[in-house]
Amino acid sequence: MTEKDSFDLWHEWANKDPETDYRTIDSDIHEAVMALTPEERKDRAIVNEAVRRAIIISDDLGER
Repeated sequence: MTEKDSFDLWHEWANKDPETDYRTIDSDIHEAVMALTPEERKDRAIVNEAVRRAIIISDDLGER
C-alpha cells in the first residue's frame, strides 16, 4: 500500500459526502490548499509544494 500525499488527502476530504463522512484534515493542508486557485488545486505538484512550504513555515514559527 502506498502512502498518501497531501494532494490525495485534500481531494479525498474535499470530495467526501459531508452527510456521512466526518473525516478531517490537518489545518496546514487546508490553509495551504485554500490559498491556491481552483485550477492550481488540481495539480499534484503545486498542492504538495504549497503544503510542504506551509509546514516549513509553521515549524520555523514554532506553531507545530
